Amino acid sequence: MNDSKLNKHSLNYRDSGVNITAGDELVKRIKPLVKRTDRPGVIGSLGGFGALFELPIDRFKQPILVSGTDGVGTKLTLAGMMNQHDTIGIDLVAMCVNDIIVSGAEPLYFLDYFASGKLHVDQAEAVIKGITEGCLQAGCALTGGETAELPGMYADGDYDLAGFAVGIVEKDHMLSPENVSVGDTILGLQSSGPHSNGYSLIRKILELNQSDLNQPFPYQASVTGNHTFGQALLEPTRIYVKSILTLLSRISVSALCHITGGGLLENLPRVLPNGVDARISLADWPLTDIFKWLQDKGNVEQNELFRTFNCGIGMTICLPSSQVDQALDILSTAGETVHVLGEVVAKNHLHESPKVQLV
Repeated sequence: MNDSKLNKHSLNYRDSGVNITAGDELVKRIKPLVKRTDRPGVIGSLGGFGALFELPIDRFKQPILVSGTDGVGTKLTLAGMMNQHDTIGIDLVAMCVNDIIVSGAEPLYFLDYFASGKLHVDQAEAVIKGITEGCLQAGCALTGGETAELPGMYADGDYDLAGFAVGIVEKDHMLSPENVSVGDTILGLQSSGPHSNGYSLIRKILELNQSDLNQPFPYQASVTGNHTFGQALLEPTRIYVKSILTLLSRISVSALCHITGGGLLENLPRVLPNGVDARISLADWPLTDIFKWLQDKGNVEQNELFRTFNCGIGMTICLPSSQVDQALDILSTAGETVHVLGEVVAKNHLHESPKVQLV
């Protein structure tokens, strides 16, 4: 017998950097969290090979499924620097469900993908706690996901997130650019801060100014309470689903727009038909302090600011002017801060692509 073979250590998966036992412990811990998000339609429990959901077809004549996927981006880097991982999951859910609500869809269920170089159970549990909180805010079920331990691809302590949401809408009630008319009023729902966009530029500004994330934020943050720079920048993305669903159930809306990467300048034209522009009055919409600070400390030009950040508006609503007063009442009652941003105006040439006019 070859003596060299006798002296070799018998390798297992853990020797390569993957800890199956830690993965099992994580699943055990998160099952009660996931159970809290159950809603009618959920079939089975966490741990199957596929997530099962029974469509509520009794409520729909021609149901259309709407799906969306997104991540959190480099906001994760700030979460790691602050060692604050219990809210970043809210951002993950928000970026997906805020997208599908734009079609008028009610979110039904959500799945997540969590990848790390080494699975730290406490860290992963905190992240998934945030995901379940986001699902509760959106009214959708967390029906499953995937936890991947990928040594060699991520540094120890680093992780990445992706999310997947599925919703449903009645075909006759879908929102599309064709619904928008000249003269429609544009409302804006206030954001809770930068949400999950522009964080590579934010980190560059922090670096150039040698800003300490643990120092108090010197201005009024977009939410109440005392905040450090880090806390203000990690304020989770606002989830507008329940407020918007209430609005859609009571009045006619022409279009919705999630103000995500690209800001107002890039996103609002996506929900407008050719031949119109969105005219936005900056005088009627106060730029919140966190964006003033970023603009000042980064010497960011106005156009760049508005095409990188949401600048205080996380969702816009186009609707007939006759519905504005009722919409303001509904949204304010639902807890939203609403701004009248401007209106939809005609172009000289009907086939020109829509743009945003900042006046």
